[in-house]
Amino acid sequence: MFTPSQNDVRRFFCQVQAKLKLHQPLDGMEALAATWVQAHPEYEMDLADETRAIHQEYKGDGGQENPFLHLSMHLSIEEQCSIDQPTGVRQAVERLTQELDSLHLAHHEAMECLGLMLWESQRSGRPPDPHQYLESLKKRASRRS
Repeated sequence: MFTPSQNDVRRFFCQVQAKLKLHQPLDGMEALAATWVQAHPEYEMDLADETRAIHQEYKGDGGQENPFLHLSMHLSIEEQCSIDQPTGVRQAVERLTQELDSLHLAHHEAMECLGLMLWESQRSGRPPDPHQYLESLKKRASRRS
């Protein structure tokens, strides 16, 4: 199992953006990431300088979002849906996508649920609860119906 470091993740997204700008070929994971990089032009400056990106701190205060965390969550949700783990996540995200008429917005809804699950896990010291995550996703979809 590959567990990239924070720097590896930042390098990866910076390299994806660089390849996009130079119209260079992308491998499979890079192509997936490219979709989300292109969907977030507001991160262009964050991804433009790999050295600066590696040393940049994102504390979350002042409304400053961590673009690398955000893009990584898009990829995580993409992977969850591709293998349907936890079981039912694909259907829940597809339902949100239909209701919002946007995969991008559906991912952002799923990120809220994923973030809550991870926060609860850290706060309680227990493993992440995929059932809670899935229920939270389903509730978001049903609230929109």
